[in-house]
Amino acid sequence: MIEEILPVTVKAFDTFTDPSDVVLFPEEAALVRLVAGKRRAEFTTARDCAHRAMRRLGVDPVPILSGPYGEPLWPPGVIGSITHCAGYRAAAVSVQPGAVGIDAEPDAPLPPGVLEVVSLPREREMLLGLAALYPRTSWDRLLFSAKESVYKAWFPLAGRWLDFQDAAVSLDPERGTFRAELLVPGPRWMGRPLTGFSGRWRTGAGLIVTAVAAVAAPHAVPPARRPEGNLR
Repeated sequence: MIEEILPVTVKAFDTFTDPSDVVLFPEEAALVRLVAGKRRAEFTTARDCAHRAMRRLGVDPVPILSGPYGEPLWPPGVIGSITHCAGYRAAAVSVQPGAVGIDAEPDAPLPPGVLEVVSLPREREMLLGLAALYPRTSWDRLLFSAKESVYKAWFPLAGRWLDFQDAAVSLDPERGTFRAELLVPGPRWMGRPLTGFSGRWRTGAGLIVTAVAAVAAPHAVPPARRPEGNLR
């Protein structure tokens, strides 16, 4: 599902189940040694998705540990992102310089009070218009997911936090795309200041998935700063 909204230079693997036969690397298993039940299953399957995506990329899987903010630590030369929600796990990776951010959410309204925390007034106005024209989509949840994908792409490039209020997202219901305008200074990317991200989204199987791929084209000049990881 997620691969449909990613460029060909990014490989992905996703699943709607938690296989019982997945074996993690010992270093990964140690991260959830004291965790049981749902959280352990999510982590295990999501890491397996990452390993399988790396194989699709032609890269031998290695242990994917976690950084200080919970971000997956990818091996040198690999960028990627991991996501999981109820009934879905996915990972996306690339060897092109840049950053990838993916997110999956249930296609259901956000809990009361959350929208006001994660959105700007102009975004809430946009959502009202979209809901009137396309009532079958949970636009508030889609906005939240888009911002999650933006943050996951931002963090490895900038190395610092991006608040929900620091990017204004516009959603295109016809093209299945979105644009995030950065409201704070961004890092330099491909020789110029980064001012925003473009992404894609789709719905299906009761889910919303979003993706941002700030990935250099093959043979492009590498950016001044190479990312080293991505958030889950």
